[in-house]
Amino acid sequence: MIGANGKCELKEPLLGNSSSTAVSLPETIQNGDDKVRSISFKVNGITCASCVISIESALGGLNGIRSVMVSSLQGQAVVKFIPELIITKAIKEAVEDAGYEVEDFPEQEIEVCRLRIKGMACTSCSESVERSLLMVDGVKKAVVGLALEEAKIHFDPNVTDTEHIVSAVEDAGFGADIISSGDDANKVQLKLEGLSSPEDATIIQSSLEALDGVSSVDLDWKENRVTVLYEPDVIGPRFLIKCIEEAGDSSKKFHASLYNPPNRRESERLVETQMYRDQFLLSALFSVPVFLFSMVLPMLHPYGNWLDMKVYNMLTVGMLLRWIFCTLVQFIVGRRFYSGSYHALRRKSANMDVLVALGTNAAYWYSVYIAIKALLSHTFEGQDFFETSAMLISFILFGKYLEVVAKGKTSDALAKLTDLTPDTAHLITLDQDGNTVSETEISTQLIQRNDIIKIVPGAKVPVDGIVIDGQSHVNESMITGEAKPITKKPGDKVIGGTVNENGCILVKATHVGSETALSQIVQLVESAQLARAPVQKLADQISRIFVPVVVLAAVVTWLTWFIPGEVGLYPRSWIPKDMDAFELALQFGISVLVVACPCALGLATPTAVMVATGKGATQGVLIKGGNALEKAHKVKIVVFDKTGTLTLGKPNVVSAVLFSTVPMDEFCDLATAAEVNSEHPIAKAVVEHARRLRRKYGTETEQIPEIRDFEVHSGAGVSGKVGKDIVMVGNKRLMRSFGVPISDEVERHMTEVEQLARTCVLVALNGKIIGAFAVTDPVKPEAGRVIAYLHSMGISTVMLTGDNWATAQAIGKEVGIGRVFAETVPSGKADKIKELQLKGMTVAMVGDGINDSPALAAADVGMAIGAGTDVAIEAADIVLIKSSLEDVITAIDLSRKTISRIRLNYVWALGYNILGMPIAAGVLFPFTGIRLPPWLAGACMAASSISVVCSSLLLQSYKKPFHVEYA
Repeated sequence: MIGANGKCELKEPLLGNSSSTAVSLPETIQNGDDKVRSISFKVNGITCASCVISIESALGGLNGIRSVMVSSLQGQAVVKFIPELIITKAIKEAVEDAGYEVEDFPEQEIEVCRLRIKGMACTSCSESVERSLLMVDGVKKAVVGLALEEAKIHFDPNVTDTEHIVSAVEDAGFGADIISSGDDANKVQLKLEGLSSPEDATIIQSSLEALDGVSSVDLDWKENRVTVLYEPDVIGPRFLIKCIEEAGDSSKKFHASLYNPPNRRESERLVETQMYRDQFLLSALFSVPVFLFSMVLPMLHPYGNWLDMKVYNMLTVGMLLRWIFCTLVQFIVGRRFYSGSYHALRRKSANMDVLVALGTNAAYWYSVYIAIKALLSHTFEGQDFFETSAMLISFILFGKYLEVVAKGKTSDALAKLTDLTPDTAHLITLDQDGNTVSETEISTQLIQRNDIIKIVPGAKVPVDGIVIDGQSHVNESMITGEAKPITKKPGDKVIGGTVNENGCILVKATHVGSETALSQIVQLVESAQLARAPVQKLADQISRIFVPVVVLAAVVTWLTWFIPGEVGLYPRSWIPKDMDAFELALQFGISVLVVACPCALGLATPTAVMVATGKGATQGVLIKGGNALEKAHKVKIVVFDKTGTLTLGKPNVVSAVLFSTVPMDEFCDLATAAEVNSEHPIAKAVVEHARRLRRKYGTETEQIPEIRDFEVHSGAGVSGKVGKDIVMVGNKRLMRSFGVPISDEVERHMTEVEQLARTCVLVALNGKIIGAFAVTDPVKPEAGRVIAYLHSMGISTVMLTGDNWATAQAIGKEVGIGRVFAETVPSGKADKIKELQLKGMTVAMVGDGINDSPALAAADVGMAIGAGTDVAIEAADIVLIKSSLEDVITAIDLSRKTISRIRLNYVWALGYNILGMPIAAGVLFPFTGIRLPPWLAGACMAASSISVVCSSLLLQSYKKPFHVEYA
């Protein structure tokens, strides 16, 4: 058996039967530190001991196999192997090549890990990281988020591990740190005290491994830390700590506490911000004197005359000082650009660092050439560009500093969500009578399933749970966006991170750790921020050729100005004083190099998606990635389910009518027996009403009759046998499908009921209708206004329901939906959506996320409404946490605003390049004398990225376009 950590958890031989034949191979691998895994599978065709030997021989010849045990009686094999040397597929093929059939072979195991990536500057960088990861054997999928600076990797742990994955990123020239791995959900790290020797560590490890529910224990006694992987249904962190403390004796006391690693994301963001700030200040320290010596002091006579003093030959004091200060900037402060360029070119790509390195080096080395020529000549007078190189680096670093600060703001909404959970909680111990025995303040991370937590007024709810005692109002606005406090009484659910306003309540924990709604929301938003939106494809395609095109444009610009200048095709007066044609052309070429920035293009989409998904989460709308965000803005038709979506989803029976001589108590018994096994909301309403009538017309002590041959007829009803009688409960379609006649009296009653927007549930006994229930499900108060607002947005609406036509039409008329499709089975809903899509419509489906899963999956945009605490609905693209229909409008409007913002970001990003590059190339110079010096071009380059990020940040001010005020 393989544990969740991939290690062999085999406590005793799997093939321990005395009649089995087991052969152990000698160890073929010398390194005892290699990771060993174990797999077990069935082998058909084993008839004797010679078959066992054949399989042993076939596997024994493979490099990486540690041992093989084969049972001839059970036809089963257990193989221990080193995944770094052999993959499981090779083991299976070896057995099959030996002439045996393999069954129950473990499917390929896929794990997921997330990495923090350091050093990415543009889309080219993120694509390089992605390519490097996909080249690693065993990596199945890799997604790299530029704005989030993270990567999510799906890999086969039998082939590779996180160490190889991190190495691949580092080989590509970027830094990488592990954020989480696949088994982190049920893993706890504990800090140990009282250990003095490896023997102490062995005692603790053995004690923990002996506990039920503990999958693996990794103890580092030098660091006094232990990591435990456990089953949350069986055991929890508190019991692990208790076990460690009980492992000691009177002479040796052990103590354990939770170990919380520092928030690396925030600390790294702070370090990065400080790094860019410090680099900019250091660069400015040297660049400002260069600027003063070249542009300010020479104009202030006689204060700047000392700069023209000769040091040797024509080399002046000013030129020498500029050379010294610029060298410090170029090679100390600007070292990061050399490093980035080297790694980019080594992976056969180009990024912003390449452009900056080319531009600054061109200016610097030409200036060095001028300085050396002045040093060696008695008559040479030339103009250096040392200030160009120094100021260019300073402006770019200042721009990167502002960009990092702005990018940190894009994840503010998500950071606020993660900080909602309180640090401590009050754990209550109750006796059998429900009286409080003890109250202890514990860390929220130590809460286990089924714990009783006391929540006082003003305190935050630490985990998801159910109220078991007390009554209060809870503010859920931070999770659902609903400002009005919600009444909570025994039996109601509460969500972790919400605030208890007035009463004191006792809550039984049902979801803890990564299972809570808040954790799932954070996970969904983080996944959404990593996913690439289709609109980003344009930026990715442009970025692949961006830098080579810019370099080519810079060379063409230089030649265009240099050659005509040398042959006199434009007036000498165009060339500034103290310059020649070569120097003028060089400045134009450098300006073209540095004005174009691929960073802004790469940040246009992901920063907007980050802000929008985070903002949506705080409004109770969870958007699962850029793809859903982009599709939602194209929606032209919204399809609504009826029950639980347009209606409250809490049906009530308002009347029961008999059409036969069957007594009311017997009628109720038959209906209850048939419907009690159904999960449909209408069935539950029928059972509840029938039981109330039974108490009214008969005795309460009688047992519900047992039903046999129970069958659910999708979209129609249920049937079965009660004793010798055949009972059917359902709609008109069910009765007709079984040939049950419907009399005029029944038809008249059904018509009357359905015209009142109620559902008529018929009950038949042995092929004859004996009675009916009238069921009503009130329409949500906001439904009509939401439908009207969608129509004002140019979006048409449709209702799909399994209910009868008359009721569906009545509901549709009440809320304002003209197109209604009724009596539709769940699978038929998906077909109806496909019909609408064939007409060229982008369709959104709004359903309750349970029986509407096929339709949600078939729609272009699936919206699961009323998810409550179970927010991780796979079929939906967008999860609407609360049950309000207004969030349908919010989701579509937020999508439209975000796509509009992304397009505006592209205008900012491409606008700087489209307008800046011609100006930098000197298009305006012949007519106006305006040119863009390289240092000013560098400032424009930095401004493009900053403007894009700030543009995305404006989405933080998004407000819902439509809000329903409830009475």
